Amino acid sequence: MAAPSGAASCEDFAEFQELLRVMRTIDDRIVHELNTTIPTASFAGKIDAGQTCKALYQSLMDAHTSRERIIKNCIAQTSSVVKTLREEREKAQDDVALLKQLRKEQTKLKLMQSELNVEEVVNDRSWKVLS
Repeated sequence: MAAPSGAASCEDFAEFQELLRVMRTIDDRIVHELNTTIPTASFAGKIDAGQTCKALYQSLMDAHTSRERIIKNCIAQTSSVVKTLREEREKAQDDVALLKQLRKEQTKLKLMQSELNVEEVVNDRSWKVLS
């Protein structure tokens, strides 16, 4: 399963989560993928199980790498926004709208950072099943 192309939108957290959900399809269907990859005894001679297993392994590796890259990229972008908002907040202590925007971005940053933990759990589960 190929990962969606292009850069992820880090502005909208719901869109970010939807992108990750779509990209995690290969992990969600790992048991099905294995069942269709490894041939039964009657098809053992017709399909190279080693090759198809390697291809599944590689697609899983690619999916994990691209998801991690997207998550870390969005964390970096959001961290930069939070840093900028903090600097602006230092200058304008009374700006309530600025404080509200800063809190919103900080919350989004924490949620994105928690996606790294979710990613670790998803990846571990997939590797255990693949093993």
